[in-house]
Amino acid sequence: MAIDHPYLMFLGDAPDQLAAKTARGVAHWRPEWCIGQIRLAGCQADLSLPDMTIDEAADRGARTLIVGVANRGGVMSDAWTETICAAIERGMDVASGLHKKLSDAPAIRDLAAARGRSLFDVRHPTRDFPLANGKRRGGKRLLTVGTDVSVGKMYTALSLEKEMRARGMKADFRATGQTGILIAGSGVSVDAVIADFISGAVEWLCPENEADHWDLVEGQGSLFHASYAGVTLGLAHGAQADAIVVCHEPTRPHMRGLPDYPMPTLEACVKAQLEACSLTNPGVRCIGAAINTSGLDEAGAEAAIKDAEDRLGVPATDPVRHGVARLVDMIEG
Repeated sequence: MAIDHPYLMFLGDAPDQLAAKTARGVAHWRPEWCIGQIRLAGCQADLSLPDMTIDEAADRGARTLIVGVANRGGVMSDAWTETICAAIERGMDVASGLHKKLSDAPAIRDLAAARGRSLFDVRHPTRDFPLANGKRRGGKRLLTVGTDVSVGKMYTALSLEKEMRARGMKADFRATGQTGILIAGSGVSVDAVIADFISGAVEWLCPENEADHWDLVEGQGSLFHASYAGVTLGLAHGAQADAIVVCHEPTRPHMRGLPDYPMPTLEACVKAQLEACSLTNPGVRCIGAAINTSGLDEAGAEAAIKDAEDRLGVPATDPVRHGVARLVDMIEG
């Protein structure tokens, strides 16, 4: 899969910033690839990129329209078709991380074929995977886990890779979701893998390696989220993690999209995740916490981080606000 850039980021009618997390992630980690954004009426997300029309972006050299919306269920709105088709007409390819395939929309599929443009459904694997075997393999692996969905698991894993490489350590980010794949250029969107093969797909993604090499496996979902716990468990078993970092957003009143489900405690999340991971690596340990303090002021952020440290007995940080040096210190130690 070779997706051409520059990108034009399509935010559609995203109701909030989290609903555009795919676009936000790509714009944050690959800003040099993103020349602008296009938003429909009612869109409440903003990447702080220039707003452009399809024609303006095409004239600026945009090569691919990235459907950067991450909505519940990964569905494609009929209201987006006109804009996507306009991009194809102006010579752009289209890439999407939704569950619903671009190629399943006849108007988009037929126009792309007629204009010789490529459609990339990055959420959908293009190969088969074996069943997991759980055999111990060389190398080290760290899995980011979360109290909820969309709390910063990908950002934490990418931040760890950046800091570890800056120290001369051997480290690779392993993408397990659509946004990570667009950033890394490769990976497996595990929530689109048939359930029996999720753990096997993760074993394939982070195989035997050198003893001092770390695979930083992007977590998905949460063991406490009724909608997505299945993929979280498959990751826990397939990653065979030596270490976990728990990710948390302290201002949420309930699980995202599930108002009847309260947020779990950090302690409960770590306990459950270690129990799940220990099936394939009994030596797994929690080496730190990544606290998403984007909804807090500086004083509130410091209090939330200290609270996490006091409760878990491991270093805590906000990867965006304060970096991950203290977590990498734990890995090196």
